[in-house]
Amino acid sequence: MDDIALAEVTRGGRVESLHLGRIAVMDDRGHVVQAHGAIDRPVFPRSTVKALLALPLVETGAAERMGLNDAELALACASHNGEPRHAETAASMLAKAGQDVVCLECGAHWPTYDRAAQELAASGARPSALHNNCSGKHAGLICLSIDQSLDPHGYIDPAHAAQRQVTDALVMATSVPHNESNRGLDGCSMPTYAIPLSALATGFARFGTGRNFSSGYASAAARLRSAVASNPFMVAGSGRFDTTLMAHFGNRIFCKMGAEGVMVASLPELGLGIAIKTDDGANRAAEVALASLLLDLQGACWSDADRAVLAGLSHQTMKNWNGREVGTLRAAGKG
Repeated sequence: MDDIALAEVTRGGRVESLHLGRIAVMDDRGHVVQAHGAIDRPVFPRSTVKALLALPLVETGAAERMGLNDAELALACASHNGEPRHAETAASMLAKAGQDVVCLECGAHWPTYDRAAQELAASGARPSALHNNCSGKHAGLICLSIDQSLDPHGYIDPAHAAQRQVTDALVMATSVPHNESNRGLDGCSMPTYAIPLSALATGFARFGTGRNFSSGYASAAARLRSAVASNPFMVAGSGRFDTTLMAHFGNRIFCKMGAEGVMVASLPELGLGIAIKTDDGANRAAEVALASLLLDLQGACWSDADRAVLAGLSHQTMKNWNGREVGTLRAAGKG
């Protein structure tokens, strides 16, 4: 099945760019609800699965014993901007484990939010691993390791005991193998595993309903969804799609953007999971495609306010450096 047009960019009333990709909408039994494009073709989920990786942190009781609060649990699921609150929260997680920034093995980069990067540079400071967009995920793995009396060194290695636990959680959620045959290396040096887009969507349907999860993991998923819903800023940050969407919808929608145009969403009330992959890796296309899909999703009882938020995210005005409107970014065929 050919991939479909997901999003388009217009200028001067004409389509200037077109983003192709695929969409899987699955229920928690692994049944196809909607299929657009080749949904059985494997993709690297990248950062979309951070909430699944955080399941053992909660299920084992490590989060409770460490005293991790909801903001810290939300950060464990995050690809954040590196704003001060993000870096401070990652440092707080490490401190509760008796560790500091030196323990992080994700590498350092400048905050991805321009204002945060400019303010950091103006202060004369340099970015640390706390500013890495994955620092919360890594801090969570360190907390899990310390709680289980494991040496956290090398927690990014697939053979590390804590890494094996989180990989097992991915297998449980998606019902497909995660091993050396489909393993790649993510930008933060954690493993990432190529799986069918349909399996990724199924995993997030189950993340919303708890099907195929033990009672402990189902409770952990509910705790993480609640933590994210109450702290959407921690999951992404200022000006970000994920934060905007979840700040409005709360527990009704969990969503997570990943690298290279992979996006997931969980709709607990409908028992559905969504996974999107853009062929060219454009995140902006995955975002407007998700908003448009949610807007049109049958069975979703959206209010007028809900629909207004989704319409704004699926049809965005583009402006130039002078603030003049030059075109739109919109879901394909929605002009």
